[in-house]
Amino acid sequence: MRQAFLILAAAGLLAPTWGGRAAAQQPRRAIRRTIPITNAIRRAYRAGTRDSTGRPGRDYWQTSADYTIEASLDTATSVVTGRETIVLRNTSPEAMRDIFFRLDQNIFAANVERNTLVPEITGGMTVTNLSIDGQRVDLGTPAARGQGGFRRPSGPPTEPLAFDFNATSARVRLGKPIAAHDSATLEIAWHFAVPLISAGRGVRMGRTADTVYQVAQWYPRVAVFDDYKGWDTEPYLGGAEFYNNFGRFDVTYDVPAGWIVGSTGVLQNPDEVLTPDARERLARVLDSDAQIHVVAPDNLGPGKSTAAGTRLKWHFVADSVADVAWATARSYAWDATRAAIPGRGYIPVHVLYLPGHAGAPLQFDSAGARVRHALEFYSQLWMPYAFPRMTIADGPELGMEYPMFIMSALGAADHETGHEWWPMMVGVNETWWGFMDEGFDVYMTILSANDLGGRAPDAGLDGPGQAYGRMSGNELEPPMMWPENYAGPMYGFVAYNKAPMMLSMLGGIAGDSAVWRAHAAYARAWRFKHPTPWDYAFFMSNALHRDLGWFWYYWLWTTESVDGSIQSVRTRGSHTVVTVRQDGEMPSPVVLKVEFAPRGPAITPMRNSVMTDSTTAEVTFPVDVWFGGSRTYDADLRFGRRPITSITLDPHRRFPDSNPRDNVWPQPQPLQLSAAVLDRYAGTYQVPGLGALYITREDTTLWAQPAGQDRFRLRPTSETEFSIEEADVQVSFRRDAAGNTTGLVIHQSGQEIPAAKVQP
Repeated sequence: MRQAFLILAAAGLLAPTWGGRAAAQQPRRAIRRTIPITNAIRRAYRAGTRDSTGRPGRDYWQTSADYTIEASLDTATSVVTGRETIVLRNTSPEAMRDIFFRLDQNIFAANVERNTLVPEITGGMTVTNLSIDGQRVDLGTPAARGQGGFRRPSGPPTEPLAFDFNATSARVRLGKPIAAHDSATLEIAWHFAVPLISAGRGVRMGRTADTVYQVAQWYPRVAVFDDYKGWDTEPYLGGAEFYNNFGRFDVTYDVPAGWIVGSTGVLQNPDEVLTPDARERLARVLDSDAQIHVVAPDNLGPGKSTAAGTRLKWHFVADSVADVAWATARSYAWDATRAAIPGRGYIPVHVLYLPGHAGAPLQFDSAGARVRHALEFYSQLWMPYAFPRMTIADGPELGMEYPMFIMSALGAADHETGHEWWPMMVGVNETWWGFMDEGFDVYMTILSANDLGGRAPDAGLDGPGQAYGRMSGNELEPPMMWPENYAGPMYGFVAYNKAPMMLSMLGGIAGDSAVWRAHAAYARAWRFKHPTPWDYAFFMSNALHRDLGWFWYYWLWTTESVDGSIQSVRTRGSHTVVTVRQDGEMPSPVVLKVEFAPRGPAITPMRNSVMTDSTTAEVTFPVDVWFGGSRTYDADLRFGRRPITSITLDPHRRFPDSNPRDNVWPQPQPLQLSAAVLDRYAGTYQVPGLGALYITREDTTLWAQPAGQDRFRLRPTSETEFSIEEADVQVSFRRDAAGNTTGLVIHQSGQEIPAAKVQP
C-alpha cells in the first residue's frame, strides 16, 4: 500500500530521555541473546517444514488454488456478477475437514467488524451458490448468515455446513474431508456493488461515479492453509492487508465495448477486444524505452479504443500469483513502455490513465519510466521480476499493489512496484507481520531513490537507526511482531518506518552491501513460498555469519533502544580511555570516530580500526563487550602519542539513541543566530503531502510545527541550515538574491522535499 511517510510527524512520538541521576541508578542489564520460539514455529520445526537455517525445511509444503473466473460489470448499477471454479490442492500431510474462505468485500457490509472507515455501505458480497465436488452447500441456514442459535452437530457432519458468509472470514465444515495430497473442485457464484469513492482515497479499490472502476478483494478466495498455523482465519478489518495462496488464474471480464481493461495476467484475446491500430502499436512496445500511445487520449469509444460492438470479453491468464485485481474505465488512455529483466529480456509496462491526468500533479506521462526503473533496479538488487508484464492503473485508489498490477500515479509508483517482491513473490503474511512487507519496501525505496537521483547506494541509511532512539519507549508503540488487527495508533510507524531503522543498524554492524546480499538470498530462498519472521531472522544471521539473536530479539520483540553516550575521556601518554555508557536495554557495538591533530607523532593503527583519512580513524569494539551485564565500557585507544582532538560515538548514526548530543567529545558549543536572522525564516510553508508547516521564533530559538502536530526545535548548523534531531531531519532555507526567504528543503533518508513559503 502507499507509503505513510513520517517525515516530520516523528517528532510527535518522542520518548522521555533518561539521564543524570536516573541513569546512574539503573541496574546491570541482562542481555537476551536468543529470540522467542512460539508453539506454532516449534511445531513446524518438529515437522521438518522449517528449520533454524531459515530456509524451507525438507518437508515444507503449501496449499495451492487455481481459479477460473467469469465476471461481468453492469455500469448502470455498478454491480459485478461472477462465477468461479476453484481447484484446491491439499498438499498437507493431513486431511482437510474444513475450508475457510476470504470474503473481503464484506468489509463494505453494514454490520461487520472493521477498524477503518469505508466510503460506502454496499451490502458487501452476496454468495448465491456454492458446491464442493458437486455437493451443494446450503447458504440459507442461520449459521451461514452469521446468526446465533444454531446447534452444531455432535458428530462429524454428513453434508457440508456453512458458517459466517456475511463476514470477511467464512467457513464450510466438510461432510467429506479432502484427503492429504488430494484435491477438491469448488464452484461459486456471487455478486457485489463496487463502492463509490466520492472524496479522498478508496479502501484499496472503488469507483469514480460510473466511469472508472478499480476492482480488488472481489472474488471468494480460499484462505491460506499452511504448515505454520493451519487455516488463516483472521478477519479483514480494513487496516491490514492480505495473505493468499499461490496459483493459476484464468479470468474473463465482460464490460461495455469502448471500456479498456487492465488486469493481473496476460491478455489472451487481443484480436477480439482491440483495434488493428492498437495491436500494431502493442507490437512495437518492446522496441524502445519510449512511452508510446496504444490508445491515444483523443481516440476513445467502441471501434476506436477497442473493437466495435456492445460488450466485449477480456480474457487474462496469470501463473504463480497470489491474487488478481483489475481496472476498467470508459475513457482510459493507454500508454506502454518496456523494462529489461535479467534472464527474461524486455517485458511490457502498461499505463492506464484518464486523459486529464497525463501531466502534473499525477504525471502518468512519466509513470512508465518510473515503473521501469523500479522493476530493473529491484531485479538487480534482490532477484529478477518473475512476471511477464506490469500494469499501472489510474482511479480513486492511488496506492495499492497486486501481482503485475498496481493502482498508483507517479508519486507511489516505485513503492507499489516494490511490493511485487513482497508479498507478490515472497508471500509474507501482511496481516501478522506488516514490517516484512511495507517495512522492507520503504527500505528499498530509499535505495531506489538514491539510484534514480545518482547518489551513493547507501545514502540516507546513516541516521534512521539512531533516530529510533527518540521514539523508543512510547507506550503507544507495539513491537514489530504485533499483528495489525490488534495494534494501536502507532502501528503505521511500526509497519512502514521501523524496519528501515532496523536495517540501518544492521548495516552499521555487518555492512550495507552484505545486508543487501543476504536479503537477496533470503528472497530467492523463499520465492513463491511463505516465510515467517523466524525464517527471516535465522536466514539473515546465517547469511551474515553472525550470532544476531540479540539483535532480532530487541528489534522485533521489544521497543527498546541503545541510548549510548560518552561519559569521559582520559589520556595518559599513548593511551586514551573512552568510557562509553549504554542506558538502554538494547546493546550495540561500540564504534568511535577518532580525529587527530594534523601534525605530531606517527599514528599507529589499531587492529580493530580503519583509517578513513590521514588524521581520522574508526575503531570498533564488538557487541560482546556488553554481554557481561555492565552498562559502561572502557574503550582503550592505543594510536600512539598523536593528540586526539575529537571523538564521536556512533559516527554513522546507526544505533538507537535518545540524545545524540552526548555522543561527542569535547562537547561542541551550540551555534547561536541572532533574532534578526531567524526572523527571515518565520512564516508558513506548504509541504507537498504534509500540508502547512509553521516556522516561528521565540527569543533566539526557531520552532517548526506541522499542521495538527506538536512543535519541535530547529537547531542551527549554519546560517541557513538547521537540524531536527528528534526526527533525524535537516532543513535548508532558500533565499533569493535580495536575501528574502522563498522556501525550504527538507532532507531525510536521502530524499529532498521542497516547500514554498506561502505567508510571511
